[in-house]
Amino acid sequence: MKGCIHLNSEKLEKMIAKELNVTSQQVKNVIALKEEGNTIPFIARYRKEKTGNLDEVQINDILEKYEYEINLHNRKEEVIRLIAEKGKLTEELQNSIQSATKLQEIEDLYRPYKEKRRTRATVAKEKGLEPLAEWIMSFPEAGSLENEAKQYINEEKEVASIEDAVNGAKDIIAEWVSDDATYRKWIREYTAKQGKIQTSVKNEEKDEKKVYEMYYAYEEPILKIVPHRILAMNRGESEEILRVSIQPPIENILHYLNKQVISKQSIVNQVITEVIDDAYKRLIQPSIEREIRNELTDKADEQAIKIFSENLRSLLLQPTLKGKVVLGVDPAFRTGCKLGVVDPTGKLLKIDVIYPHPFKGEKEEIQARKREQAVAKIENILTSFNIETIAIGNGTASRETETFVSSVLKQMKKKIYYVIVNEAGASVYSASEIAREEFPDLQVEERSAVSIARRLQDPLAELVKIDPKSVGVGLYQHDVSQKSLNNSLTFVVETAVNQVGVNVNTASVSLLQYVSGLSKVVAKNIVKYREENGMIKDRKELKSIPRLGAKTYEQCIGFLRIIGGEEPLDRTSIHPENYTQVKKLLKSLKRTSNDIGTNDLTEELFKLNLSSTAAELNIGELTLHDIISSLRQPERDLRDELPAPLLRQDILQIEDLKVGMELEGTIRNVVDFGAFVDIGLKNDGLVHISKMSSSFIKHPLDVVSVGQVVKVWISDVDLKKQRVALSMLPITQEDLIKA
Repeated sequence: MKGCIHLNSEKLEKMIAKELNVTSQQVKNVIALKEEGNTIPFIARYRKEKTGNLDEVQINDILEKYEYEINLHNRKEEVIRLIAEKGKLTEELQNSIQSATKLQEIEDLYRPYKEKRRTRATVAKEKGLEPLAEWIMSFPEAGSLENEAKQYINEEKEVASIEDAVNGAKDIIAEWVSDDATYRKWIREYTAKQGKIQTSVKNEEKDEKKVYEMYYAYEEPILKIVPHRILAMNRGESEEILRVSIQPPIENILHYLNKQVISKQSIVNQVITEVIDDAYKRLIQPSIEREIRNELTDKADEQAIKIFSENLRSLLLQPTLKGKVVLGVDPAFRTGCKLGVVDPTGKLLKIDVIYPHPFKGEKEEIQARKREQAVAKIENILTSFNIETIAIGNGTASRETETFVSSVLKQMKKKIYYVIVNEAGASVYSASEIAREEFPDLQVEERSAVSIARRLQDPLAELVKIDPKSVGVGLYQHDVSQKSLNNSLTFVVETAVNQVGVNVNTASVSLLQYVSGLSKVVAKNIVKYREENGMIKDRKELKSIPRLGAKTYEQCIGFLRIIGGEEPLDRTSIHPENYTQVKKLLKSLKRTSNDIGTNDLTEELFKLNLSSTAAELNIGELTLHDIISSLRQPERDLRDELPAPLLRQDILQIEDLKVGMELEGTIRNVVDFGAFVDIGLKNDGLVHISKMSSSFIKHPLDVVSVGQVVKVWISDVDLKKQRVALSMLPITQEDLIKA
């Protein structure tokens, strides 16, 4: 039936499978599992047989592609209905809409039939000039345009002259040319391939720090421009510092249009050539420029969000520092350095403040006395609480505080290390409702000191309390689509939390709310239950918590750990739905749940034949593999396999650096053009992408990640700008000669 499109599920599944390099069955099963109300972490972890062991990212890609295709299908149906209602739907047009693979193609096809605002063409049509336009487009070989146009002179309709009639007809034809989907598609693709993006300075005075100086007179092929330059141009334009425009190959485009539109020799060809020029420059070119710039921005957004997401994931999954009492230091000058001591569980033991740094206008004797008091206070804290590690925030006065702490440690001659902790977002947390609920009696800066200490102990548990956009590992995060960014970052946090697992008896509401299936309300109910009833001793106990129904229990329970509970299996990532098979397996090995994690059981599990054992237990091999891993390492934390944070005992000055010097540093941020590395200076050094590998790499993320400890060499030192260029490739003798 005309005007109706039937969604072919099988065809859609095959198309998605081909595009994402998976099987149709995997696509079908993922969609079915999601429609049953299962979360992505649950599907990835506990339905591996159905998904063919797809990870969270692959599952999310399938679901996003499926949603896009459904939206595309719905838009096709809507456009066909709207055109049919106008009585303009032809079989050819319907086929074109049905075969469209992008929303833009559908909008191009719908454009001629779309209700328009009042344009020059609609005004001309109201004056009755459409028949004249049609006569011109019939390409008459004889006659006179003036004589034809005379017939349309009408004072009442404000067509006072031949010129008025012809100009009105030209406006109508210009809109016809502009609305042609075939022309627009060709021009859009040709401009994208052959055009250039150009920037010029609009208001140099607004660019006080010359941030956009390279774009004051800049030009680059659209095809070659990289995402971060698009975002820089967009920001410069929004700040009214830059003008940005697309420069298309106009002559070639006009040649194409003339060839397409003018079908034969005619007395009106000169007029039509003029119309084509007007149609392109007035109607098509501005529209195509907007579309191309929107497309470039979308791609740049996508890339920026992807990098931010990868950096956030690496930051969240940084290794923990277990079993340590940590002193957190929030550095400052005039207001003093706030100190927060936390025990190995993150419990606050002490809050204090020291004033080790002088500031302008303060008398020297007062400065000296304050520094002495600071030394005595910090020595007492380090000794009294048996502190092994100090976490220093990397904000204002960070390096001055590092110098002070280093001097105290040398004086004490104790084996105590310190770490510079990225405190991005700590102030956001400290002023938040979450922080006020946790520490109602502390000042904002005191809460920051506690947060900095906890970030070193368990980055994931602390960072989930902060808006992901505020953690300092992005580029242009405030310029991209905020909805897309929030969706992507939330997905990253959820994935990280569920991959690690959560101790249900110690986790905060902030952490629990990211667990598969749990909402903030249910997370609060769990914490409230804990406070009223004491430690949760069994996973089954969670069923009695308000709003935690059967489906929620199924989705969340495998990610919630109970350490020291009544059922030893509850401290593993094994889902209770498999407890019967696990106990059957243990019984066959003459073992019980109390034996999990022991060397004897581990050796016996190694000897199992996976295929035959899975068949005996009537479970899938992938599920059995995960069960065995959990029985061998019941409290496994994937973060434990990563290198520990880089601990320091002494400071580094930029004046100490020489080209060729070898150092260790921590990756703080990864961007399109390289990575920023903390080597112990006030400012991070930059490793350009060209200095990361001896072989070609497409992106820095191919070789580095946030939190990674890397070996670097100094390749350049700029004392004036306090900048250091680094290389992950050893500096050669030739490089040293050049330096």
